[in-house]
Parts: sequence; structure tokens; C-alpha cells
Amino acid sequence: MSGQSLTDRIAAAQHSTTGSAISKAVCKATTHEVSGPKKKHLDYLIHCTNELNVSIPHLADTLLERTASNSWIVVFKALITTHHLMMYGNERLMQYLASRNTLFSLNNFLDKAALQGYNMSTFIRRYSRYLNEKAMSYRLAAVDFTKMKRGADGVMRTMNTEKLIKTLPIIQNQLDALLDFQPNSNELTNGVINTAFMLLFKDSIRLFAAYNEGVINMLEKYFDMKKNQCKEALEIYKTFLNRMTKLSEFLKVAEVTSLPPNLNPPSSLLEALEQHLASLEGRKLKDLSTASRYVQTTKQLLRSPTTTDLSSYYSCCVCSFSY
Repeated sequence: MSGQSLTDRIAAAQHSTTGSAISKAVCKATTHEVSGPKKKHLDYLIHCTNELNVSIPHLADTLLERTASNSWIVVFKALITTHHLMMYGNERLMQYLASRNTLFSLNNFLDKAALQGYNMSTFIRRYSRYLNEKAMSYRLAAVDFTKMKRGADGVMRTMNTEKLIKTLPIIQNQLDALLDFQPNSNELTNGVINTAFMLLFKDSIRLFAAYNEGVINMLEKYFDMKKNQCKEALEIYKTFLNRMTKLSEFLKVAEVTSLPPNLNPPSSLLEALEQHLASLEGRKLKDLSTASRYVQTTKQLLRSPTTTDLSSYYSCCVCSFSY
């Protein structure tokens, strides 16, 4: 027996009558059934984003209209559908969403109809903040960090110092918003939140991959930076270490087993960065000989043309995710 409500069926029938295929597909993707949007509806909407005769503003506005519902199920599925299209649809949808002054205004959303509505409303508020931040990141950087080219010749590994120091905090903000979703395994109780979590999981792996490669690039450039750049880079690296812990906790919910066993960087790396900055600022070092060894060792490792796996020195930075 179908789980669609009478309201869902009436709405779909109305869109069939008016001839709005996109509105009908959005309606069917965001029914009151407590399950993720059906693949056939998502696939159709992805196809629409690639059709030049389809109005992207109309598609986006139709999704946004569904978030005005009082039902946590409909709103959650509208967010999931939007996220799915951000990930797999044509880039022009992301461009349009990023161009809007406002996207989702769900900070006060609350479905009081049932206990489950109270619980799921919390995650709707968090999820909408992440999607807003994902769109904002695109606006600021003109790139989707989860889709950019990776590897030794990828975007983050070849970025210059000035742009790198501006870009890494943008990635940090997006990752923060994602990790704030903060579910535990006991709260993944239905097909709707499970679908959202899996999309977030995929984004977290790809987003962290870009973040990770940017940090590697930054460390390789660190000892050639100006004093002010070193200050910013050091703070970025400290923030990165904190995000490692949070990401590890997030991924445990999905029972991820591909994380490296040791996520704690050797203290000598952070100390070397701090000691180098101290020397630029003319501050006295407690142990000049030890500090000098840290800095020189780090410089040699980062600049060595034969060093292809820096994880031997800072295992926190090179993670063997499958993404």
C-alpha cells in the first residue's frame, strides 16, 4: 500500500492538470512517506538541470516552496532533494542557488505534530544551515569543493599562497556546518534522516579531501611565507587539527573503518611551525638547538623531491579515504 497521503495525491494531480512536470516531480520526491525521495524522481530532476529549455529558477523555487510545509517529512525531503541535485545535477543549479540572497530560512522550524517531529526538526535546522553554507562557499570561491580536481596536480595542491590562505577558511566553515549535524546512531531512526546522513557522509569525505590537500600545500609553502602569512597559516593548521577530531567522531556514526589508526600528528610538526613563527617575530626560544632541529627537519621533509608520502611525518594530513 502506498504511503502517500491524500494531500500528496491531490497535489500531484493538480500539477498533472496544469502540465508542470517539474512541479509534479518535486511533489512526488517530497511526499509524506517516511522514506528518502525515490530514485526515479531524483533522476528526472537531475535530467531537468541538464536541459537548456528548463528554467533553473523555477526548479529551485519549487523546491524552496516545499520547505514552507509544516510537515518535517516534506521539508526534510525537499532539503535532501536539493542536496542531491547540488551533488549530481548540472552546475548551473548550484550557480543559481549561490546567487540568491537567501536560500533556506529554517532556523526556527519546528513540527509540533508528533514527538518524532520535534526530534527531526533539530536536524532539519542543522541540515538547512549546511546547505546554506555549501551555497555560500560556492559564491565565495566559485567552485564546489566536493567536485574539484584532486591529486598532486589538483586545485588545492597547486594553489598559490595568498589564495590558499583565503580559501582554506571557507572550506573550514563549510566543514564546520556539516559536522554540526551531529547525529548519533540512535537518532538515525528512519529512511529520511538516513538518506540525508549518507549525502552528508559523501560530502564530508570529498570536502575533507580538498581541505587535506590544501593543508599539505600550505605546509609545503610555510617556511617561505611572510610573517603575517605564517600567523594565518599556523591558525589554519591548528583549526585543521581540531576538525580532524570532530570528523573522526562524525564518521564513527557511519561505522567508517578506512580512517588511519593514528590521527594525532607528531608534536614536532606543530612545534616546528610555532618555532619558525617565533623566530620571524624575534621572540626568544626556550631551546634554540631543539627548535632549530625541528624546523630544519621539517623543511627537509617538505622540500625533498623524493618525498611522495608526507604521512610518515604528519599522519594527520594524508588520509587514505576512498572517495
